[in-house]
Amino acid sequence: MAAPVICFGQQPCGIFPRRFLFAKIQTARRLQQEHGGEIVFFCHDSDHDPRETITILRERHTGAERRLNFSFANKLQRQFSPLFSKRVVPGWKEKTAARLQQLVPAPLVELFRSVEADTVADFCLQMYERMGLLDDMRVARSSDPELRRRAVDVPDYFVDVPHEGELVRARRGDDCLLLHKGGNAYVHLPLQNYDKSQISPTRDTRLRWMQSVIGCTHYVAGAGERQYLNTADAPDVHFVTRDAISESDHAYIPDA
Repeated sequence: MAAPVICFGQQPCGIFPRRFLFAKIQTARRLQQEHGGEIVFFCHDSDHDPRETITILRERHTGAERRLNFSFANKLQRQFSPLFSKRVVPGWKEKTAARLQQLVPAPLVELFRSVEADTVADFCLQMYERMGLLDDMRVARSSDPELRRRAVDVPDYFVDVPHEGELVRARRGDDCLLLHKGGNAYVHLPLQNYDKSQISPTRDTRLRWMQSVIGCTHYVAGAGERQYLNTADAPDVHFVTRDAISESDHAYIPDA
């Protein structure tokens, strides 16, 4: 039989990863110890929601909660550009490093300073790698054009297209492309020619799309994921709920 492929999925989720991602990683490593095989991190860096990269930390001396996030070049990029395209703006790293001195141990501040990346997704991934969290696992990114070309066709999806000088992630409508502004408000963009290298799935089609490329045997899911995953799209996969962890929305800090 083929060796197990143990997969977990997550958007880049902060300068330091949120604790629920750390729990997924630990659960995947436990499964690997039990069953062997390889671990694949399906990094959904095609997501565009700027809230995904909020980093929640506590001041080391007072315990007061602080929230950090990337700065964005403009409102359009903040709202609609995919994470792999949102740019790290000049001066952001230096200002954030100064704030981190009150929030994390000095070696982690220096680790943060050492990261050199042009985009939000690249910055997060480099940070996780330098923390040693992704050692000995394969990272598959939903922004990878080759992965997108290999993926199965799905009926509901987003398309990365240029708009007003930025790359935006627009949902495919019946006769247009849609940027959701909130509530019932949308920006309507005209349809244009595109190919599979520009397509990424919606939440409801992501599992089928991902599985068509990765072919995992085990999938580690978060508690929220289990509520919407259509497991019928992957009937041969063994779904495992990630291990419980306290303050799951807060950033994971080693030895904290």
